[in-house]
Amino acid sequence: MRILRRKVAKVFEPLLEPAPYKGAYGGRASGKSHFFAEQLIEDALAEPGNSAGEGLRAICIREVQRDLTQSSKHLIEMKLAAFGLSERDGFKIYQERIATPGDGVIIFKGMRDYTADSIKSLEGFKRAWWEEAHTATMHSINLLRPTLRAPGAERWFSWNPTRPTDAVELLLRGPLLPSGAIVVRANWRDNPFWNDELERERQDFLRTQPELYPHVWEGEYARVLSGAYYAGCIAEAKEQGRIGRVAPDPLLTLRAFCDLGGTGMRADAFSMWIMQFVGREIRALDYYEAVGQPLSVHLEWMRTRGYTPARCQVYLPHDGDTNDRVFDVSFESAFRRAGYQVTVIPNQGTGAAKLRIEAARRWFPSIWFNAPEGADHAKQPTCAAGIEALGWYHEKKHPQLDIGLGPEHDWSSHAADAFGLACVCADRIFDELGRDKTPLPTEFVTQFSRGYAPSLTFPDL
Repeated sequence: MRILRRKVAKVFEPLLEPAPYKGAYGGRASGKSHFFAEQLIEDALAEPGNSAGEGLRAICIREVQRDLTQSSKHLIEMKLAAFGLSERDGFKIYQERIATPGDGVIIFKGMRDYTADSIKSLEGFKRAWWEEAHTATMHSINLLRPTLRAPGAERWFSWNPTRPTDAVELLLRGPLLPSGAIVVRANWRDNPFWNDELERERQDFLRTQPELYPHVWEGEYARVLSGAYYAGCIAEAKEQGRIGRVAPDPLLTLRAFCDLGGTGMRADAFSMWIMQFVGREIRALDYYEAVGQPLSVHLEWMRTRGYTPARCQVYLPHDGDTNDRVFDVSFESAFRRAGYQVTVIPNQGTGAAKLRIEAARRWFPSIWFNAPEGADHAKQPTCAAGIEALGWYHEKKHPQLDIGLGPEHDWSSHAADAFGLACVCADRIFDELGRDKTPLPTEFVTQFSRGYAPSLTFPDL
């Protein structure tokens, strides 16, 4: 049996031990993919089998794999060449697979190509390496897990964390890990092959795209998606100090801007921004989101937060007369029965989403966000979850033509729609208040923010 002579970074040493689940997460240039590619080759050498075909059978997985350029096949081929391994050692490269010693094989597939029946073809496989595992769905993971049940089978996952609710995060960083799981965090600092070229690339990225750097290079959760509608706006707000601790004015009206969801398993999220219009500022004070809950739950949250009818007005989109499926009453009527003053915004027609985006971009320099570090959204007002959604809200792209198809309807779109509704209403509200409704210019906001000292605590509402 031939063993590879390779240098293993200290951070990956725990993964050398046998385990049914292994995970490595972190940012760019940490060496995660290189480690697993080398380990797969070494495991193939360690289990050469015989003429009966007992060599190691392995699969390299992605959630979606349209062609082999999206797979780890090329990386494994490079590693084989670097170690001087060829057909005489039992490795033979084919167009869609790699043969390994003892009639073993490495295949490359997308999990979307499998069904509950076709996944049975993987029975007897002993290695499954899921690269870019942050894109994995829980359905796909649950499809794979019981299939690899041969003695000594291992499931490997490598990924750069995107959101704490991603399936792989829940599986390998959640409160209940699979028995025997080994999970490590690796970043560029752990790479023993770090060099000046990589350092220049890292520094250039930090300088040119600071809003993306923590996720891409440090392996933190993504707060802003590259190409998102409001990525630049959020980065500017952070730089100008408009994201932090911001308190409401106890004498001014609070305003709740909503995007309607529904009830039931397939319902969209109900989203709500709590804002105040103070002078020429818009203060985003709190954010709420719930999926599949009846109106009574939303109203209870508002009550416990102090956003009562005496202090708060409600703004609904044009479909505010949509009925709650549990109580069969419209959102508008339910809020009115609860005592709230309700404004339903007329349908803006074709291009309404783009109008909301344009309005939000125009007003962004005048908006201050209450999102103190370490705040617990369940216990105190904060817009952190809403800001995260705004940072993700992005254009849907045609997969072949690479053209925009309008906003992507995903988890972030409900928060973004409610936020856009507030910005669409801003002109009207400033008119009602008799104030200058011209958004603050960016250069003024920058100067203003340096001397701005909002209240440090929320008064009782």
